[in-house]
Amino acid sequence: MTQMTSSHTVKVLQCCQISPPQGSVPSTTIPLTFFDIPWLLFTPNQPLFFYDFPHFSTHDFIHNILPNLKHSLSSTLQYFFPLAGNLVIPPQPSKPHLSYAEGDSVSLIIAESSCDFAFLSSYQPINVQDFYHLVPQLTLSMPVETTASARLPLLAVQITIFPRFGVCMGFALRQVAADGRTFDNFLKTWASILGEAGNKCPPLALVDNFLPCNERSLIHDPSGLELIFLKQWWHLKGLQKDVANGSNFDEIVRATFVVGPIEMEKIKGWIMTRSMNIFGSTRLYLSPYVVTCAFVWVCWTKIHLIHGGDFPEKPHYFGFIAGGITRLGFSVPKSYIGNCVAFGRSMVKRDQLVGENGLIYAAKAIGDTIKELDREVLGEADKWISDWEVLFGSEPHVMITGSPKVGSYELDFGWGRPTKVEEASISKTRAISLCESRDVFHGIEVGLALPKAKMDAFDSLFREGLKTL
Repeated sequence: MTQMTSSHTVKVLQCCQISPPQGSVPSTTIPLTFFDIPWLLFTPNQPLFFYDFPHFSTHDFIHNILPNLKHSLSSTLQYFFPLAGNLVIPPQPSKPHLSYAEGDSVSLIIAESSCDFAFLSSYQPINVQDFYHLVPQLTLSMPVETTASARLPLLAVQITIFPRFGVCMGFALRQVAADGRTFDNFLKTWASILGEAGNKCPPLALVDNFLPCNERSLIHDPSGLELIFLKQWWHLKGLQKDVANGSNFDEIVRATFVVGPIEMEKIKGWIMTRSMNIFGSTRLYLSPYVVTCAFVWVCWTKIHLIHGGDFPEKPHYFGFIAGGITRLGFSVPKSYIGNCVAFGRSMVKRDQLVGENGLIYAAKAIGDTIKELDREVLGEADKWISDWEVLFGSEPHVMITGSPKVGSYELDFGWGRPTKVEEASISKTRAISLCESRDVFHGIEVGLALPKAKMDAFDSLFREGLKTL
C-alpha cells in the first residue's frame, strides 16, 4: 500500500456566527442526563462530508449557494437550539449543564482549498495533516479563576470550497450535546429545510412526531447513575485526565477499507464451521456488524503485535456504542435531542485473538456483549466510565466510533450523495470509524488512522485474510 501526500493551501474567506432567528427560542438551561455525562470525557467528533461539485467556482458558491445555506442553518437551529448554545462547567461540585441564550450561535467558516479534491476524498492512505485544514476549531480554553464557570461552544462548521471540483463540509461537535442519531437528524433537517426553501409547507423532518424533543425528564434514572458518573468525572477532571485524547503521532496516515456482504458471509461461514470445536452447541450471534468488527479486531491486534507490541496474557478490549432508544424499558422518541446510547466492552486474551481461532473468540465476545445489552441495556451501566477508561491511551485496545446504521451517505444538500465521509478525530483518539458503504450495498466502511508501517501491515493482513478464508 503506497502513501501519497498533497500540498495543502487553505484560505479562509469568511468567518461568521449563525444564530436561530431572533426571538424564536427563549433562554434555556438544559440539564445533563446520565447518558450525556460520560461524553464529557471525549474529545469532539470531527466528521467530514465530501461532495462532488464540478460546475461551480468559488464566486458562484458564495453568491448563489451560501446565502441559502446560512438561512437554512439558522432555521434549523431554531429546532436544534441546544447546538447553538454552550456547555457550562461550573466549579465543583456543581453539575455541568447546557445553556442557550438569545444571541448564542454556531461558528461558520468559509474557506477555499487548492488541494486535490479527488485525492482527499479517496480511500487510499492520506497523511492526517491534510485533513486538519478542513476541520473547524472549538474553543478549548478554561477560566483562569477557579470560581468561574467555563462556557464551551458545542458546534462549529467549516465549508471548504475546491473550485470546479467539490465541497467539504466539516464539523466539530462536542458529543455531550448529541449522539450520532441526534446529529444525523440535525444534518438531515438542515438539508431538508434547504431543499424546501421557498415552499410554504414545512419539511417532513419537522412534521408531527418528527419535531425535535428536548425534554430531558423522559430519561429515567432509578439506579442513580447520574451521581455515580458525576463523581467519576470530577475525579478524572481533577487528575487533568481526558481519557479520550490519545497521543498524536507523526507520519500517521488514514485509509478506508470496505467489507461487503460477500466478505461478511465468508467470515461468518468460516466461524460457523469451526466454532463447534471450541464452544460446542453454543449459538453465536453473527450479525454483519459482529463479523466485520471481529475481523478488524483480529487484524488490528496482529499488526500491533508485529510492530513492537508485547502484551502477553493481558486482556484485550473492544469498545463500542449501542443504540439505547430501542433497548430501554421506557419510551424515548427518535427525535429526542441528546445522548441515548450505551457503552459495550468485550474482552479476549491476546493469545486467543492472534491464534488460529482468533476470529471465533472475537466474534463470540462481541456478540455476547450485544446480547447482554439487548437483555438489559443498563445492567452494568455504573461501570461505563471505569470500563472505558482503560481503553484510552493504550494501543492494544480497540474503540469504535460511528455506526453503519446512521446513513451518513444519505445526507444530500442538493448536490447529490457525499462522495466520501470521514471522521477526522480518529487520528488523535486512535479509534476505528464505521459507517455504511457508499457503493457496496449493505457493506461497511472501516476507517483507520495508523503510522505508515502499521497501515501497510493492516492492509496486507486485511486483504490476505479475506482471500484465505
